[in-house]
Amino acid sequence: MKKLLLILLAFTTVYSVNAQIETPQPSPFSKMEQKVGLTDVTLEYSRPSMRGRTIFGDLVPFGKLWRLGANANTKITFSDDVTVEGQTLKAGTYAIYATPGEESWEVVFYSDTSNWGTPGEWDEAKVVAKTTAKVHQMPFNVETFTIDINAITNNGAQLEFIWESTYVSVPFEVPTDKMVSASIDKIMNGPGAGDYYASAVYYLQAGKDVNQAKTWIDKAIAMAGDNPPFWQLRQQSLIYAKAGDVKGAIAVAKKSLAGAEAAGNADYVKMNKESIAEWSGM
Repeated sequence: MKKLLLILLAFTTVYSVNAQIETPQPSPFSKMEQKVGLTDVTLEYSRPSMRGRTIFGDLVPFGKLWRLGANANTKITFSDDVTVEGQTLKAGTYAIYATPGEESWEVVFYSDTSNWGTPGEWDEAKVVAKTTAKVHQMPFNVETFTIDINAITNNGAQLEFIWESTYVSVPFEVPTDKMVSASIDKIMNGPGAGDYYASAVYYLQAGKDVNQAKTWIDKAIAMAGDNPPFWQLRQQSLIYAKAGDVKGAIAVAKKSLAGAEAAGNADYVKMNKESIAEWSGM
């Protein structure tokens, strides 16, 4: 029995040691992050190497869909909407595939990113953008498959695919001008109702200048129109009370109460009733 236990212990020890061994992957995973204008672009893919093999037209056949790397499908993520040859890719993550040819590649952005390699069943409805890119031959070989983002400007960049002596690039555009213009317009037009409201609530909760909070919340409510939301009125009543304007706080709380009752919001109904009762006793 003792001998059997020793054998089992030895087996367990060997298995534990083996289970901890980690070896390099033949096609190591790579993750790249790049800012293009104001847009964050992230690439995730596995990088096979030539290892003396002929790549295009052999290991990677012409005219056949390729995963653009190894292992799981290659993925690209955009933080904002971008365009590829006039086609819009909404902010999000996409798989990229290519069908290599001798003179050009067809490059496809695909909405399903859950595939290991190419999809078992291709769904044309999941093709978000498709473009044809010219093949350029380089005077030297690149050993390991590389995807890069270069020729970066404020408004776009080139997505580059490089392996063996082949170079292919796909331009894409980012909405920098639209985003900057919107930001400029907002700043030049002054703060909006949401800016005033958020600032006022922060000052209230942080115990900062309550009179400044009162000025801001009044502007936010005035900009909200004839029917300001009851939850904003609730914050206005609390700021008024903190500023010592109890009469004003009660009047605003009654408006918030009416709005909450109309919306069927029991929580705000309860809070407003409790505050009105508390302030009325002051």
